[in-house]
Amino acid sequence: MDDSSEARLLAALRAGSADAARGFVRDNIGRMHAVARRIVGSDADAHDVVQDAFLRAFQSLDSFRGASRLSTWLHRIVVNEALMRLRARKRHGLTESIDHLLPRFYEDGHRIAPMPSWSESAEVLLQKREVRAQVTRCIDTLPAHFRTILVLRDIEGLSTKEVAEALDISEGAVKTKLHRARQALRCLLEKELSA
Repeated sequence: MDDSSEARLLAALRAGSADAARGFVRDNIGRMHAVARRIVGSDADAHDVVQDAFLRAFQSLDSFRGASRLSTWLHRIVVNEALMRLRARKRHGLTESIDHLLPRFYEDGHRIAPMPSWSESAEVLLQKREVRAQVTRCIDTLPAHFRTILVLRDIEGLSTKEVAEALDISEGAVKTKLHRARQALRCLLEKELSA
């Protein structure tokens, strides 16, 4: 969408055009649902997140300054809504351990199960159609706080600093949890791809 089309869309949305609102939702809902689903881990929660995000976006149109594209602004709202949902889970004690998903080692430091050599990252694997479902299924089994960091950093492409700010944790914590999430994902993928 070029700048003039974006300006017309924004003006129509601010004027309360139902057609513009329907078009905006139609053009963005699939991608926003996918982003939310990757973070919160379930379709039902993702549906609620996206619904809340669109509501918040429509309520906040007057404060949108146009420093980014509307879709980028909506993307940020969806991520924030998803993170708020995860924080609510955490407040209610619904966090999980990742230890059972990590590689195991003998006392001498050698890995119990040998690790195959991979030349591609999880993001590259996601782009390959034949393993997309397997990778997605494995990501979905990660505990929410690890899955969120992996999604934001490796799939959504946020910097370590941006992830730390979004989750209100230190950059060191992001790096540690991201490493553990990648290790767990690798172990899960080994099982999935060798089956």
